[in-house]
Amino acid sequence: MSQSSDKSAEELAETRAAIREGVRAVASRFDADYWLARDEDGVFPREYHRAMADAGWLGITMPEEYGGAGLGVTEAAIMMHEVASHGGGMAATSSVHINLFGPHPIVVHGTHEQKSEWIPRLIAGSDQVAFGFTEPDAGLNTTRIKTFAEKVPGGYRVNGQKVWTSTGQVANKIMLLTRTTRFEDCKRPTDGITIFYTDLDRSKIDVQRIPKMGRKAVDSNAIFIDDLFIPDEHRIGDEGRGFSYILDSLNPERVLIAVEAIGIGQDALRRATQYAKERVVFDRPIGQNQAIQHPLAERWMYLESAWLMAMKAAELYDAGKPCGAEANAAKFLGARAGYEACERAIFTMGGFGYAKEYHVERLFREVAVTRIAPITEQLISSFIAEKVLGLPKSY
Repeated sequence: MSQSSDKSAEELAETRAAIREGVRAVASRFDADYWLARDEDGVFPREYHRAMADAGWLGITMPEEYGGAGLGVTEAAIMMHEVASHGGGMAATSSVHINLFGPHPIVVHGTHEQKSEWIPRLIAGSDQVAFGFTEPDAGLNTTRIKTFAEKVPGGYRVNGQKVWTSTGQVANKIMLLTRTTRFEDCKRPTDGITIFYTDLDRSKIDVQRIPKMGRKAVDSNAIFIDDLFIPDEHRIGDEGRGFSYILDSLNPERVLIAVEAIGIGQDALRRATQYAKERVVFDRPIGQNQAIQHPLAERWMYLESAWLMAMKAAELYDAGKPCGAEANAAKFLGARAGYEACERAIFTMGGFGYAKEYHVERLFREVAVTRIAPITEQLISSFIAEKVLGLPKSY
């Protein structure tokens, strides 16, 4: 449970307002034109990442003992919502998001020596970590990964392949999900999976960038691992228990993706609304027409509703209560609301909405991924149907 649960309501409100103001002070230094340039050149936003690290935001959820702020999912969500609201889209959020709960297995299951060595460097931005979890033939069925870590004296030899590995072009560390017991030799599908945190050794790991629709500045990659040696001291927790370790960060990740999509949608909605006030056709602002007003008003309502669900999920998590249904619902609603707000912004602005200089077409491309990752709308619906409504499992 985070420190935030020990504070009074007044202290929490002050803390959260300070988070918004502090993040806004950094994010507002990087305008939409900066992010448009990164969308065009595909260069990782190092200046932004460094500014966020220097301001201490990369450690918001990390333990105070290791230089972090020790705050909860609610505070992290407020931070990431603000990050998403200033024109950077998922390029801005993904450049820092990965620090918040991606390293959670280290925080919860690492040794004191591992945490002392690794966490301060992540907070300072000295290290950047890529996450090698997803595989081409496994997708969301994590139990079917094939990347294998064979035990050898002093460590493990790893061979395999990963896909959609973010920041592989710029990272110097990798968190790697492997099998240490083959699927067919396990009593349960979730057994035999082990997590490592180690150097991204490019002599043993071939990193190939994947051209994609959006978030160009934060690279995604296919990686090919050939006889990578990982020492024993780079294994996180017990061998074979890695699947349970990654579950710790799933609900926080869903909440953060939700608020990021909401922030992007609200950014697009503000731009569309301002345009509707200023754009005059047939001697009147187009925003005076109900055909323009009503869809924008609906988008506001859906975005606000999704925000409330995300905050409910975050507060449940921080209170140590079950939040699976709420976190999944927040991700579904937030991604859908953000996507539809960006789409409506393009339609409101017409031809100018299609032009890069007005930024909403980029925000639309940026937000689209939130409907796909880290879990699809279809799997969320199946989860809610089974776990909340009590219907038979469908897969």
